[in-house]
Amino acid sequence: MTDVSTLHQDGAGEPDALERLWTPYRMAYIRGESKPSDESAVECPFCRVPSLGDDEGLIVHRGDLAYVVLNLYPYSAGHLMVCPYRHVAEYVDTTDAEAAEMTALTKTAVRVIRSVSGAPGFNIGMNQGTAGGAGIAAHLHQHVVPRWVGDQNFMPIIGRTKTLPELLGDTRALLAEAWPS
Repeated sequence: MTDVSTLHQDGAGEPDALERLWTPYRMAYIRGESKPSDESAVECPFCRVPSLGDDEGLIVHRGDLAYVVLNLYPYSAGHLMVCPYRHVAEYVDTTDAEAAEMTALTKTAVRVIRSVSGAPGFNIGMNQGTAGGAGIAAHLHQHVVPRWVGDQNFMPIIGRTKTLPELLGDTRALLAEAWPS
């Protein structure tokens, strides 16, 4: 057993027997590097993503009025977002057809994620407006976040780190392959 009095928490100097999970990719999110410079559709990543190929854009499924995409900065492995193609900020401003398709895609997303990962729980929701926690408030998107008992435990709270067991491209391929045609 390691003598705790010899442990160093700064990561410098003698080896301290502490494990570190480095997540340098998160700095782009923290710095706001992927955020649009304004709220226009031209600057909106959710308007831009559908013009990319599925692999490059991390798109899992394309519907008629909405699409399903992996979150570039996920809370957990398999974190998807359901986005209307139309640049609209508020859920109440979607058409009935857009809202219906987003609902159907969300239900399918839960089924697909559960089938490939066995996730026993989910957080599903929309953050609207900056005050409501939306990272990109100008374009509506619904989060579908798979959850497991004890999945994130202390990591985000104490370590300010999220752990992901696989690359986003691998997750996209797995979910896209399992998506019903």
